[in-house]
Amino acid sequence: MALNKDEDFCITTELIKWVAHILTSEGKITDLDVIQAAILHDTVEDTETTFEEIDELFGSAVMRIVKEVTDDKSLPKMERKHLQVQTASHKSHEAKLVKLADKLYNLRDLCSATPVGWSEERVHDYFIWAEQVVRGLRGVNERMEEELYKIFQQKGLDLNLR
Repeated sequence: MALNKDEDFCITTELIKWVAHILTSEGKITDLDVIQAAILHDTVEDTETTFEEIDELFGSAVMRIVKEVTDDKSLPKMERKHLQVQTASHKSHEAKLVKLADKLYNLRDLCSATPVGWSEERVHDYFIWAEQVVRGLRGVNERMEEELYKIFQQKGLDLNLR
């Protein structure tokens, strides 16, 4: 499960496939740099891959987007989550697209199954946090944003995102 990174998570082709699929099919994004960055978005966080390697293999535009959406794993988890909320509105248009697709995938995944070890409270808290991040990503893709709003409403989080 994509959200279960703390407990033996490994990058799955499912996550990679679906984030790119959401961007292209639902978001109607055709920008190859954005699509490649979506495929690579968790690579630096979850593998030994470096930004330099991404730059060499995919170019500086893709590397820049990946860098924008990558959390600094040297920071405590709560600080990383806080930074995602605080920096969301300052991301580039391309990085916001990747973040929207990733949040949409993660929330759909969480709606379909609760990760092992997660309480109802933790799930609820994740939705509240995700809404705060999405609030900063508004205005870049109406289709993906509408799908996120639907999920938040289903979870009782009608928080006037529009």
